[in-house]
Amino acid sequence: MVLTQEAAGEHGLQLIRRLLLCASAVDSRDFISAAHSLLHLYRNVSVSGDPFQRVAAYFTDGLAARILTANSPFYTSIMAKPSPADEFAAFTAFYRDSPYYQFAHFTANQAIIEAFEEAADSNGGSLHVVDFDVGYGLQWPSLIQSLSDMATRENPISLKITGFGRGSAELRETETRLSGFAAGCRNLRFEFEGRMKNQEQSMIIKVNQNATLAVNLVFYLHTLKNYAEISSALQLINAMNPSIVTLVEKEGTCRKNQPGFLSRFMEYLHFFAAMFDSLEDCLPAESKERLEIERNHLGMEIKEAVLLARGGVGEGEGLNCESLERWKEVMRKNGFEGKAMSSRSVSQAKLLLKIKNHCSAMAEHGSLTGFRISERDEGKAISLGWQYRHLITATAWRPLTALEV
Repeated sequence: MVLTQEAAGEHGLQLIRRLLLCASAVDSRDFISAAHSLLHLYRNVSVSGDPFQRVAAYFTDGLAARILTANSPFYTSIMAKPSPADEFAAFTAFYRDSPYYQFAHFTANQAIIEAFEEAADSNGGSLHVVDFDVGYGLQWPSLIQSLSDMATRENPISLKITGFGRGSAELRETETRLSGFAAGCRNLRFEFEGRMKNQEQSMIIKVNQNATLAVNLVFYLHTLKNYAEISSALQLINAMNPSIVTLVEKEGTCRKNQPGFLSRFMEYLHFFAAMFDSLEDCLPAESKERLEIERNHLGMEIKEAVLLARGGVGEGEGLNCESLERWKEVMRKNGFEGKAMSSRSVSQAKLLLKIKNHCSAMAEHGSLTGFRISERDEGKAISLGWQYRHLITATAWRPLTALEV
Protein backbone atom coordinates (compact mmCIF):
# COMPACT_ATOMS: atom_id res chain seq x y z
CA MET A 1 0.00 0.00 0.00
CA VAL A 2 1.70 3.14 -1.19
CA LEU A 3 0.34 6.30 0.39
CA THR A 4 -0.59 8.03 -2.84
CA GLN A 5 -3.92 9.09 -4.30
CA GLU A 6 -3.68 6.37 -6.95
CA ALA A 7 -3.35 3.67 -4.30
CA ALA A 8 -5.57 5.10 -1.59
CA GLY A 9 -8.31 6.96 -3.40
CA GLU A 10 -9.74 10.21 -2.09
CA HIS A 11 -11.29 8.61 1.01
CA GLY A 12 -7.98 7.03 2.02
CA LEU A 13 -6.10 10.30 1.53
CA GLN A 14 -8.65 12.11 3.68
CA LEU A 15 -8.00 9.61 6.47
CA ILE A 16 -4.26 10.13 6.10
CA ARG A 17 -4.63 13.91 6.24
CA ARG A 18 -6.84 13.66 9.30
CA LEU A 19 -4.39 11.31 11.01
CA LEU A 20 -1.56 13.78 10.41
CA LEU A 21 -3.67 16.69 11.70
CA CYS A 22 -4.48 14.70 14.80
CA ALA A 23 -0.85 13.66 15.31
CA SER A 24 0.21 17.30 14.99
CA ALA A 25 -2.36 18.38 17.57
CA VAL A 26 -1.32 15.60 19.94
CA ASP A 27 2.33 16.52 19.53
CA SER A 28 1.64 20.19 20.29
CA ARG A 29 -0.67 19.23 23.19
CA ASP A 30 -3.62 20.95 21.54
CA PHE A 31 -6.07 18.52 23.11
CA ILE A 32 -9.22 20.26 21.86
CA SER A 33 -8.13 19.98 18.22
CA ALA A 34 -6.88 16.44 18.86
CA ALA A 35 -10.23 15.40 20.33
CA HIS A 36 -12.07 16.93 17.37
CA SER A 37 -9.86 15.00 14.92
CA LEU A 38 -10.27 11.77 16.90
CA LEU A 39 -14.07 12.05 16.80
CA HIS A 40 -13.91 12.50 13.03
CA LEU A 41 -11.52 9.56 12.65
CA TYR A 42 -13.56 7.18 14.79
CA ARG A 43 -16.57 7.88 12.57
CA ASN A 44 -14.61 6.87 9.47
CA VAL A 45 -12.26 4.05 10.48
CA SER A 46 -13.05 0.39 11.12
CA VAL A 47 -10.98 -2.67 12.03
CA SER A 48 -13.16 -4.64 9.61
CA GLY A 49 -13.31 -2.06 6.79
CA ASP A 50 -11.08 -1.62 3.76
CA PRO A 51 -7.28 -1.76 4.25
CA PHE A 52 -6.95 2.00 4.78
CA GLN A 53 -9.77 2.06 7.31
CA ARG A 54 -8.21 -0.85 9.20
CA VAL A 55 -4.67 0.48 9.45
CA ALA A 56 -6.03 3.96 10.26
CA ALA A 57 -8.16 2.47 13.06
CA TYR A 58 -5.13 1.25 14.96
CA PHE A 59 -3.24 4.51 14.46
CA THR A 60 -6.31 6.37 15.75
CA ASP A 61 -6.30 4.22 18.87
CA GLY A 62 -2.61 4.92 19.40
CA LEU A 63 -3.14 8.67 19.15
CA ALA A 64 -6.08 8.50 21.55
CA ALA A 65 -3.98 6.57 24.04
CA ARG A 66 -1.34 9.33 24.00
CA ILE A 67 -3.78 11.94 25.33
CA LEU A 68 -5.60 9.70 27.83
CA THR A 69 -4.52 8.89 31.35
CA ALA A 70 -3.48 5.31 31.98
CA ASN A 71 -6.34 4.77 34.44
CA SER A 72 -8.99 5.93 31.96
CA PRO A 73 -11.49 3.17 31.07
CA PHE A 74 -11.16 4.09 27.37
CA TYR A 75 -7.36 3.84 27.60
CA THR A 76 -7.68 0.45 29.29
CA SER A 77 -10.00 -0.71 26.52
CA ILE A 78 -7.78 0.60 23.72
CA MET A 79 -4.56 -0.86 25.07
CA ALA A 80 -5.97 -4.13 26.43
CA LYS A 81 -3.66 -6.94 25.42
CA PRO A 82 -5.04 -10.09 23.81
CA SER A 83 -5.05 -13.26 25.87
CA PRO A 84 -1.85 -15.32 25.65
CA ALA A 85 -3.75 -17.88 23.55
CA ASP A 86 -5.05 -15.25 21.10
CA GLU A 87 -1.63 -13.57 20.92
CA PHE A 88 0.06 -16.91 20.15
CA ALA A 89 -2.58 -17.82 17.56
CA ALA A 90 -2.12 -14.49 15.76
CA PHE A 91 1.66 -14.76 15.80
CA THR A 92 1.72 -18.33 14.49
CA ALA A 93 -0.81 -17.48 11.78
CA PHE A 94 1.31 -14.53 10.67
CA TYR A 95 4.40 -16.72 10.81
CA ARG A 96 2.76 -19.33 8.63
CA ASP A 97 1.03 -17.10 6.09
CA SER A 98 3.60 -14.34 5.52
CA PRO A 99 7.32 -14.62 4.69
CA TYR A 100 8.06 -11.78 7.16
CA TYR A 101 9.24 -13.76 10.20
CA GLN A 102 10.43 -16.78 8.25
CA PHE A 103 12.78 -14.59 6.23
CA ALA A 104 14.19 -13.10 9.45
CA HIS A 105 14.66 -16.47 11.13
CA PHE A 106 15.95 -18.49 8.18
CA THR A 107 18.45 -15.79 7.18
CA ALA A 108 19.78 -15.47 10.73
CA ASN A 109 19.96 -19.25 11.10
CA GLN A 110 21.91 -19.62 7.87
CA ALA A 111 24.52 -17.16 9.12
CA ILE A 112 24.76 -19.08 12.41
CA ILE A 113 25.19 -22.41 10.62
CA GLU A 114 27.96 -20.99 8.45
CA ALA A 115 29.79 -19.61 11.50
CA PHE A 116 29.49 -23.06 13.11
CA GLU A 117 30.86 -24.73 9.98
CA GLU A 118 33.78 -22.29 9.77
CA ALA A 119 34.86 -23.33 13.28
CA ALA A 120 34.35 -27.07 12.76
CA ASP A 121 38.03 -27.85 13.41
CA SER A 122 37.95 -26.28 16.88
CA ASN A 123 34.41 -26.34 18.28
CA GLY A 124 34.10 -30.10 18.83
CA GLY A 125 30.66 -30.10 17.28
CA SER A 126 29.29 -27.73 19.93
CA LEU A 127 27.13 -24.67 19.22
CA HIS A 128 25.77 -22.28 21.86
CA VAL A 129 23.14 -19.74 20.80
CA VAL A 130 22.20 -16.85 23.08
CA ASP A 131 18.83 -15.46 21.98
CA PHE A 132 18.03 -12.13 23.61
CA ASP A 133 14.32 -12.41 22.73
CA VAL A 134 13.41 -16.07 22.30
CA GLY A 135 9.65 -15.49 22.33
CA TYR A 136 7.83 -18.65 21.32
CA GLY A 137 11.02 -20.20 19.99
CA LEU A 138 9.71 -20.54 16.44
CA GLN A 139 13.08 -19.56 15.00
CA TRP A 140 14.86 -22.63 16.26
CA PRO A 141 13.21 -25.80 14.86
CA SER A 142 14.73 -25.09 11.43
CA LEU A 143 18.19 -24.69 12.99
CA ILE A 144 17.73 -27.89 15.02
CA GLN A 145 16.71 -29.77 11.88
CA SER A 146 19.64 -28.40 9.87
CA LEU A 147 22.14 -29.40 12.55
CA SER A 148 20.58 -32.85 12.81
CA ASP A 149 20.97 -33.29 9.06
CA MET A 150 24.66 -32.38 9.40
CA ALA A 151 25.30 -34.67 12.39
CA THR A 152 26.32 -38.33 12.19
CA ARG A 153 26.69 -41.11 14.75
CA GLU A 154 30.45 -40.66 14.62
CA ASN A 155 30.21 -36.86 14.81
CA PRO A 156 27.17 -35.84 16.88
CA ILE A 157 26.37 -32.17 17.41
CA SER A 158 25.54 -30.44 20.68
CA LEU A 159 23.25 -27.41 20.63
CA LYS A 160 22.51 -25.24 23.64
CA ILE A 161 20.11 -22.34 23.44
CA THR A 162 20.04 -19.74 26.19
CA GLY A 163 16.82 -17.84 25.60
CA PHE A 164 15.63 -14.67 27.30
CA GLY A 165 11.85 -14.37 27.59
CA ARG A 166 9.02 -12.34 29.04
CA GLY A 167 7.78 -14.79 31.65
CA SER A 168 8.48 -18.14 33.25
CA ALA A 169 5.35 -19.80 31.84
CA GLU A 170 6.18 -18.76 28.27
CA LEU A 171 9.78 -19.94 28.73
CA ARG A 172 8.60 -23.33 29.99
CA GLU A 173 6.27 -23.69 26.99
CA THR A 174 9.12 -22.74 24.66
CA GLU A 175 11.43 -25.29 26.29
CA THR A 176 8.78 -28.00 25.97
CA ARG A 177 8.14 -27.10 22.33
CA LEU A 178 11.81 -27.11 21.32
CA SER A 179 12.83 -30.13 23.40
CA GLY A 180 9.95 -32.11 21.93
CA PHE A 181 11.05 -31.20 18.42
CA ALA A 182 14.71 -31.98 19.12
CA ALA A 183 13.80 -35.37 20.58
CA GLY A 184 12.97 -36.56 17.08
CA CYS A 185 16.31 -35.46 15.63
CA ARG A 186 19.10 -38.02 15.41
CA ASN A 187 22.65 -37.48 16.61
CA LEU A 188 21.78 -34.14 18.19
CA ARG A 189 22.17 -33.35 21.88
CA PHE A 190 19.92 -30.43 22.76
CA GLU A 191 19.67 -28.23 25.84
CA PHE A 192 17.48 -25.19 26.45
CA GLU A 193 18.09 -22.74 29.27
CA GLY A 194 15.41 -20.12 29.84
CA ARG A 195 16.28 -16.78 31.39
CA MET A 196 14.04 -13.89 32.40
CA LYS A 197 14.59 -10.56 30.68
CA ASN A 198 15.66 -7.51 32.66
CA GLN A 199 17.26 -9.45 35.51
CA GLU A 200 20.90 -8.60 36.07
CA GLN A 201 21.85 -12.09 37.26
CA SER A 202 20.41 -13.51 34.05
CA MET A 203 23.21 -11.88 32.07
CA ILE A 204 25.87 -14.21 33.52
CA ILE A 205 26.19 -16.81 30.78
CA LYS A 206 28.58 -19.74 30.91
CA VAL A 207 29.80 -20.92 27.53
CA ASN A 208 31.67 -24.13 26.80
CA GLN A 209 35.27 -23.21 26.13
CA ASN A 210 35.32 -24.69 22.64
CA ALA A 211 31.74 -24.04 21.54
CA THR A 212 30.92 -21.72 18.69
CA LEU A 213 29.02 -18.87 20.32
CA ALA A 214 26.28 -17.11 18.35
CA VAL A 215 24.24 -14.18 19.66
CA ASN A 216 20.81 -13.69 18.11
CA LEU A 217 19.33 -10.17 17.98
CA VAL A 218 16.21 -10.64 15.87
CA PHE A 219 13.79 -7.76 16.51
CA TYR A 220 15.40 -7.11 19.90
CA LEU A 221 17.47 -3.91 19.94
CA HIS A 222 14.57 -1.65 18.93
CA THR A 223 12.66 -2.79 22.04
CA LEU A 224 15.21 -1.17 24.35
CA LYS A 225 14.26 2.20 25.79
CA ASN A 226 17.16 4.35 24.65
CA TYR A 227 20.58 4.38 23.05
CA ALA A 228 22.27 3.93 26.43
CA GLU A 229 20.46 0.60 26.92
CA ILE A 230 21.30 -0.48 23.38
CA SER A 231 24.97 0.40 23.86
CA SER A 232 25.06 -1.41 27.21
CA ALA A 233 23.62 -4.56 25.65
CA LEU A 234 26.07 -4.44 22.75
CA GLN A 235 29.04 -3.88 25.05
CA LEU A 236 27.97 -6.92 27.07
CA ILE A 237 27.72 -8.97 23.88
CA ASN A 238 31.09 -7.72 22.69
CA ALA A 239 32.67 -8.87 25.96
CA MET A 240 31.27 -12.37 25.32
CA ASN A 241 33.37 -12.46 22.13
CA PRO A 242 30.85 -14.37 20.00
CA SER A 243 31.76 -15.86 16.63
CA ILE A 244 28.73 -14.16 15.12
CA VAL A 245 25.95 -11.74 16.03
CA THR A 246 22.83 -11.90 13.88
CA LEU A 247 20.82 -8.68 13.69
CA VAL A 248 17.41 -8.34 12.03
CA GLU A 249 15.39 -5.15 12.39
CA LYS A 250 12.56 -3.26 10.76
CA GLU A 251 13.76 -1.05 7.95
CA GLY A 252 12.80 2.59 7.83
CA THR A 253 13.98 5.91 6.52
CA CYS A 254 14.52 7.57 9.90
CA ARG A 255 17.87 9.26 10.32
CA LYS A 256 19.85 10.03 13.45
CA ASN A 257 19.03 13.73 13.40
CA GLN A 258 15.49 13.46 12.04
CA PRO A 259 13.51 15.48 14.58
CA GLY A 260 10.01 15.31 15.83
CA PHE A 261 7.20 12.95 16.65
CA LEU A 262 5.46 13.77 13.36
CA SER A 263 8.35 12.44 11.28
CA ARG A 264 8.37 9.23 13.27
CA PHE A 265 4.56 8.94 13.08
CA MET A 266 4.66 9.29 9.30
CA GLU A 267 7.37 6.66 9.10
CA TYR A 268 5.24 4.24 11.12
CA LEU A 269 2.24 4.99 8.92
CA HIS A 270 4.18 4.19 5.74
CA PHE A 271 5.69 1.04 7.25
CA PHE A 272 2.48 -0.47 8.60
CA ALA A 273 0.48 0.52 5.52
CA ALA A 274 2.96 -1.59 3.55
CA MET A 275 2.64 -4.40 6.09
CA PHE A 276 -1.16 -4.45 5.82
CA ASP A 277 -0.90 -4.33 2.05
CA SER A 278 1.60 -7.21 1.97
CA LEU A 279 -0.67 -9.28 4.21
CA GLU A 280 -3.40 -8.97 1.56
CA ASP A 281 -1.03 -10.81 -0.78
CA CYS A 282 -1.02 -13.67 1.73
CA LEU A 283 -4.65 -13.74 2.87
CA PRO A 284 -7.92 -12.37 1.43
CA ALA A 285 -9.03 -9.03 2.87
CA GLU A 286 -12.15 -10.65 4.34
CA SER A 287 -10.20 -13.53 5.93
CA LYS A 288 -11.04 -13.99 9.61
CA GLU A 289 -7.47 -15.14 10.17
CA ARG A 290 -6.12 -11.93 8.65
CA LEU A 291 -8.35 -9.80 10.88
CA GLU A 292 -7.06 -11.68 13.93
CA ILE A 293 -3.44 -11.12 12.82
CA GLU A 294 -4.14 -7.42 12.45
CA ARG A 295 -6.03 -7.11 15.74
CA ASN A 296 -3.82 -9.23 17.99
CA HIS A 297 -0.39 -8.69 16.44
CA LEU A 298 0.13 -5.85 13.97
CA GLY A 299 -2.54 -3.66 15.57
CA MET A 300 -0.92 -4.02 18.99
CA GLU A 301 2.46 -3.12 17.48
CA ILE A 302 0.97 0.02 15.92
CA LYS A 303 -0.73 1.21 19.10
CA GLU A 304 2.34 0.63 21.25
CA ALA A 305 4.64 2.26 18.70
CA VAL A 306 2.48 5.40 18.50
CA LEU A 307 1.95 5.54 22.26
CA LEU A 308 5.63 5.20 23.10
CA ALA A 309 7.11 7.11 20.15
CA ARG A 310 9.59 9.77 21.13
CA GLY A 311 10.43 12.92 19.26
CA GLY A 312 13.58 11.90 17.44
CA VAL A 313 16.34 9.33 17.62
CA GLY A 314 19.19 11.05 19.40
CA GLU A 315 21.56 9.50 21.91
CA GLY A 316 18.89 9.65 24.63
CA GLU A 317 16.15 8.00 22.60
CA GLY A 318 15.29 4.53 21.46
CA LEU A 319 15.57 3.30 17.90
CA ASN A 320 12.65 1.85 15.99
CA CYS A 321 12.18 1.42 12.26
CA GLU A 322 15.60 2.90 11.50
CA SER A 323 17.58 2.93 8.29
CA LEU A 324 20.25 0.32 7.57
CA GLU A 325 22.84 3.09 7.77
CA ARG A 326 21.73 3.98 11.28
CA TRP A 327 22.00 0.38 12.54
CA LYS A 328 25.44 0.08 10.93
CA GLU A 329 26.52 3.20 12.78
CA VAL A 330 25.25 1.81 16.09
CA MET A 331 26.99 -1.55 15.64
CA ARG A 332 30.30 -0.02 14.54
CA LYS A 333 30.29 2.49 17.37
CA ASN A 334 30.01 -0.42 19.81
CA GLY A 335 32.92 -2.41 18.39
CA PHE A 336 31.44 -4.64 15.70
CA GLU A 337 32.28 -5.17 12.05
CA GLY A 338 29.85 -6.42 9.43
CA LYS A 339 30.23 -9.80 7.76
CA ALA A 340 29.25 -10.61 4.20
CA MET A 341 25.98 -12.49 3.82
CA SER A 342 26.54 -15.63 1.78
CA SER A 343 25.05 -16.49 -1.58
CA ARG A 344 23.33 -19.39 0.20
CA SER A 345 21.49 -16.90 2.39
CA VAL A 346 20.29 -14.98 -0.66
CA SER A 347 19.27 -18.13 -2.53
CA GLN A 348 17.43 -19.44 0.53
CA ALA A 349 15.52 -16.17 0.93
CA LYS A 350 14.45 -16.15 -2.71
CA LEU A 351 13.44 -19.81 -2.48
CA LEU A 352 11.27 -18.97 0.52
CA LEU A 353 9.27 -16.50 -1.56
CA LYS A 354 8.86 -19.02 -4.37
CA ILE A 355 7.73 -21.78 -2.02
CA LYS A 356 5.15 -19.47 -0.52
CA ASN A 357 4.14 -18.32 -4.00
CA HIS A 358 5.18 -14.74 -3.21
CA CYS A 359 7.63 -14.36 -6.06
CA SER A 360 9.40 -11.03 -6.46
CA ALA A 361 8.22 -10.94 -10.04
CA MET A 362 8.50 -7.95 -12.31
CA ALA A 363 5.29 -6.77 -13.88
CA GLU A 364 5.19 -6.28 -17.64
CA HIS A 365 5.66 -2.55 -17.21
CA GLY A 366 8.78 -3.17 -15.14
CA SER A 367 7.61 -2.24 -11.65
CA LEU A 368 8.02 -4.46 -8.62
CA THR A 369 4.62 -5.78 -7.62
CA GLY A 370 5.05 -7.88 -4.49
CA PHE A 371 7.59 -9.29 -2.05
CA ARG A 372 11.20 -9.08 -3.12
CA ILE A 373 14.70 -9.84 -1.87
CA SER A 374 17.45 -7.22 -2.12
CA GLU A 375 21.18 -7.57 -1.57
CA ARG A 376 22.57 -4.36 -0.11
CA ASP A 377 25.66 -2.75 1.37
CA GLU A 378 28.05 -4.63 -0.94
CA GLY A 379 26.65 -8.00 0.12
CA LYS A 380 26.63 -7.32 3.88
CA ALA A 381 22.84 -6.96 4.16
CA ILE A 382 19.77 -8.71 2.80
CA SER A 383 16.35 -7.07 2.88
CA LEU A 384 12.84 -8.36 2.48
CA GLY A 385 10.79 -5.72 0.72
CA TRP A 386 7.25 -5.06 -0.37
CA GLN A 387 6.99 -3.28 -3.73
CA TYR A 388 9.54 -0.45 -3.50
CA ARG A 389 9.87 -0.43 0.29
CA HIS A 390 12.30 -2.44 2.43
CA LEU A 391 10.43 -4.03 5.34
CA ILE A 392 13.17 -5.76 7.33
CA THR A 393 16.92 -6.13 6.93
CA ALA A 394 19.25 -8.91 8.10
CA THR A 395 22.93 -8.39 8.83
CA ALA A 396 25.69 -10.36 10.58
CA TRP A 397 28.48 -9.00 12.78
CA ARG A 398 31.61 -9.96 14.69
CA PRO A 399 33.47 -8.10 17.43
CA LEU A 400 36.50 -6.31 16.10
CA THR A 401 38.60 -8.00 18.80
CA ALA A 402 37.62 -11.38 17.40
CA LEU A 403 38.69 -10.35 13.94
CA GLU A 404 42.08 -9.12 15.17
CA VAL A 405 43.02 -12.36 16.95
